[in-house]
Amino acid sequence: MAEEHPDPPADHPSLSAADLKRRLDAGDPVRLLDVRDRDEFEQWHVDGPSVTATQLPFNKFLQAKVTDGVADLATEIAGDGPVTVVCARGEASAFVAGLLTDHGFDARNLADGMEGWARLYESHEIPCDDATVLQYQRPSSGCLSYLVVSDGDAAVVDPLRAFVDRYTADAADRDATLRYAVDTHVHADHVSGLRKLAVDHGVEPMLPTRAADRGVAFTVTELDDSAAIAVGSATLAAVPLPGHTTGMTGFAVGDILLTGDSVFVESVARPDLESDADGTRDLARSLYETLTQRLADVPDETLVAPGHYSESTKRADDGTYTARLGDIREHLPAFEMDRKTFVERICADIPPRPANFERIVAINLGTDDADADTAFELELGPNNCAVAPMD
Repeated sequence: MAEEHPDPPADHPSLSAADLKRRLDAGDPVRLLDVRDRDEFEQWHVDGPSVTATQLPFNKFLQAKVTDGVADLATEIAGDGPVTVVCARGEASAFVAGLLTDHGFDARNLADGMEGWARLYESHEIPCDDATVLQYQRPSSGCLSYLVVSDGDAAVVDPLRAFVDRYTADAADRDATLRYAVDTHVHADHVSGLRKLAVDHGVEPMLPTRAADRGVAFTVTELDDSAAIAVGSATLAAVPLPGHTTGMTGFAVGDILLTGDSVFVESVARPDLESDADGTRDLARSLYETLTQRLADVPDETLVAPGHYSESTKRADDGTYTARLGDIREHLPAFEMDRKTFVERICADIPPRPANFERIVAINLGTDDADADTAFELELGPNNCAVAPMD
């Protein structure tokens, strides 16, 4: 049963997740007040270069209302300008926004809270001569997915379960049928849409053979290292990029390389989500070989379209999180390190593992299941698939 919150004591404006994202993209100052508990805030909150965030729990505002201490409590909110109040679902924050408004402060509520933030999903087109390529961006987690459309056919790469209807609808809007759903590897940070797309929409699920060898328990079309998927007149060509996992595989379409969780715009993948400490070092060595050998013959002009981005990642002029491989090679020292230095550096910079990653992996393998609400809750949280930015 959902927790009930008191009605706001005054009318106040609301800010949608999309409106907040536009302000963040524009670099506008954003003054946030998060009224969730400290542990919830520290695990996951809205962030960005222009954000000033303060965490004060909801109960403090209830107490302040009783003791007439709202004005004093409001002095603890860092920053200047209007206050956007945030909670889990937009209910507790609505009360606080109304309370602040009632005391003369310029406050608004983030509609639907962090849950609404997690449901925000935007698309931007990546220029490509061979096909129409859309990059889907989920700002709450930094997850990126891709829709490739050509001559009436479409394929989605790294689909999220929470948005499967979006992919089929966007394909239909472009007079295409979504035929293939491809995962670059077995994901540990979000629930894949492969099974739901297959069951609900008749889409053919595909997975690299080395990823399927981890114990996939549902029917998939396995892709070897030289696989080529015909999407209309375009081709999705497999490019083995192991290191994040043994099965990590990129896909090339035209001069775009969908790199999944191997190399990002400003960092490289973490190697510890598939094995123990010894296996982590082996995967780190494999990732080094991916960067220095498997990608060695890929032209500098190739546009890298990764599987994740962080709050500090700069978008390209077209709104996508992409970069030329040559530019990435130039500014990422990982490409210049010797193997021993690389392995030591990457194994020392591994962040905390994604929340619930073991169960998410099991769901994506098909050895476990979860209803839609549970799946959505499991994957809430920050992007933790990269090591620290390697400047």
